[in-house]
Amino acid sequence: MTTIQFGTDGWRAIIDRDFTLTNVKIVAQAIADYMKNHNLDGKGIIVGYDTRKGSQHFAEGVCRVMLGNAISTFVTERDAPTPVTAFEVLNEKAGGAVMITASHNPPEWNGIKYIPDYAGPALPDITEEITKNIDQVLKAKTVKETSIERGTKRHLFKSIDPKIPYTEFVEKQIDLATMKKAKLKIVIDPMHGTARGYLDYILRDLGCEITIIHDDLDPTFGGARPEPLPEFLVSLKSKVVSLKADLGLATDGDADRLAVFDSDGTYLAANQLLPLLYDYLIKIGKRGGVVRSVSTTHFVDQIAKKHGFPVYEVPVGFKYVGQYLREQDVIIGAEESGGFSFKGHISEKDGIFTCIKVAEMRAKLGKPLSQLFDELQSEYGSFCSGRNEVQCPETQKQVVMERLSSTIPDKIIGIAVSMVNRIDGLKLILEDGGWLLIRPSGTESILRIYGETSTKETLKMLLKAGKSLVSKALNE
Repeated sequence: MTTIQFGTDGWRAIIDRDFTLTNVKIVAQAIADYMKNHNLDGKGIIVGYDTRKGSQHFAEGVCRVMLGNAISTFVTERDAPTPVTAFEVLNEKAGGAVMITASHNPPEWNGIKYIPDYAGPALPDITEEITKNIDQVLKAKTVKETSIERGTKRHLFKSIDPKIPYTEFVEKQIDLATMKKAKLKIVIDPMHGTARGYLDYILRDLGCEITIIHDDLDPTFGGARPEPLPEFLVSLKSKVVSLKADLGLATDGDADRLAVFDSDGTYLAANQLLPLLYDYLIKIGKRGGVVRSVSTTHFVDQIAKKHGFPVYEVPVGFKYVGQYLREQDVIIGAEESGGFSFKGHISEKDGIFTCIKVAEMRAKLGKPLSQLFDELQSEYGSFCSGRNEVQCPETQKQVVMERLSSTIPDKIIGIAVSMVNRIDGLKLILEDGGWLLIRPSGTESILRIYGETSTKETLKMLLKAGKSLVSKALNE
């Protein structure tokens, strides 16, 4: 029997192997049961889907199950970004959303996730309850469903276009006059994903000159995985340089993550964008703290400290970042993997909105992003961050982490360890302000090693030392 584990980002599996229409309907029934148990079924549900093979077909299957449970169902009329689907939950005051997506996974994967009524990633208590519901549905072998035609006749089904309300919201959050005056030249790469027709549409409306690549509907994503990493964005970098554009912007398959290239082709990682954006928000009058995952740069800590604002550190997983965006006085939240969101917006990561805020920052400050980052480092000091990984069987992850945690070194690369942080994995804070984090991946059979220090040379040594610690623990 197929094991369906509804985890952090829902359930993901290989299409036509485990990710089948039958299994999708089982998960949909479990979500419907969750909604009924919490009196959310009367508010209706949004259903969105990405550009992967069969995503629309799977979305229709979800709709039939929701209709079979007498839940009003609003499905996007075309593939839609995850953040737009989440925004539509608030716009329609719905009881939640189901999104068919495997985000940045390779094209042979697909997934299904539930976005609760607060329009952010589901917290563990919700996903655990849905997982229990899945087990009950599997045992009972009962999935309620009805046809879309019958649901339409009963006024329970509607096809929606979330583009206009989302666009109107975004443009209210942007300095329109500055954007239209700047007339930025921008190259966009949606990586064959759901941002096409959204990011380019909004930026054109804001007066930007747009060149877009990889905007055709391709379920194979050009034969690569739709993850906005430099190695998958060679064409974007080349086009930015050849056109002498101000920016290059990319989003992943479901548009919840982003990547940015400066005018000279320099790639700016999330750990560089976060301090840039946080500093920019303060410059334009925003006031509040910042929330970041344990694996994300401490650069923002220095900015917050200077202005007297709090920094909240949370485990990896945007659900935790989103919770602080909803409940604490923070103006931005981020993860080093490229997920961002902002106070007053949805608490789900939004690659489209973040791209537009980056463009606004470029227009408002009138300087290349690399120059702005250099200026920040001149003020606060140098921060170099990176990561690598070590293969580790699932059965060994816990054992290795226990070994690492029980033998904390006094020094790493000759620098004293001043503090130990165990909120997610093992994080060693060094006396000079650098840090090393080792944590098990939640999706792959690897241990991830993150580090941050003041120079590239020291970072290389730090990550190498982290790899040696893991290798030793693996071979004990």
